[in-house]
Amino acid sequence: MKKIKLFCFPFAGGSAAIFNKWRTLLDKSIEFFPVELAGRGRRIREPMYNSISEAVDDVFKIVSPDAGKMPYALFGHSMGSVIAFELTYKLRENNLTEPVHLLFSGRGAPHIPGDDKKKYHLMPENEFKEEMILLGGTAREFFNHPELLEVFLPLLRSDLRVNESYEYKEKPGKLDCNITILNGLKDEDVKPEEVEEWRAHTNHHCTIHNFPGGHFFINDETEKIVEIVNNTLTPLLR
Repeated sequence: MKKIKLFCFPFAGGSAAIFNKWRTLLDKSIEFFPVELAGRGRRIREPMYNSISEAVDDVFKIVSPDAGKMPYALFGHSMGSVIAFELTYKLRENNLTEPVHLLFSGRGAPHIPGDDKKKYHLMPENEFKEEMILLGGTAREFFNHPELLEVFLPLLRSDLRVNESYEYKEKPGKLDCNITILNGLKDEDVKPEEVEEWRAHTNHHCTIHNFPGGHFFINDETEKIVEIVNNTLTPLLR
């Protein structure tokens, strides 16, 4: 059976485990590889990143050995979208085979300045916690467990600093594959026009799928999202 490999990158504060529910839903022709970023999961003892470029350099070591062995695609949500986007250009710079498809979720186009957006990583602790609850990615009950917060909050704030400090730099040409964008219609941090601007980043087709939820619709719409992934990637093997 022909196969396509799918590398997935999590949102700020997330680990590879956020994609666990995907395993039983993905088509058998898709070889699934949720990427574990430094500072979490089995890599919890490794230092956290100081920038998106550090994260990209790190995941490049994970993805590049497989580039060219089989067709592959990248999926990222929020911070993971930026990592996937910048990684594609690093692969190009190193003359490696690029992804056959890219899926960006929970983020506006990278060239849109984030000056008018909230800087979560700069917020005082109590405000920071309330904002994280409002975003929907962390249950309020979670904040009643100091032993968990001691590990999780520094990671989350660090990831948000990395994500919110990202500065887009003009790229040498557009992406050379179709791209798919997933968006939560109630995501207050991503405006509809910012989602549409993804079209400017590819020489090919851009498909946009809207979901009724907020920033963390990825947690509530697993079956629909994986169905889109299956329907998008499996035809590429024909």
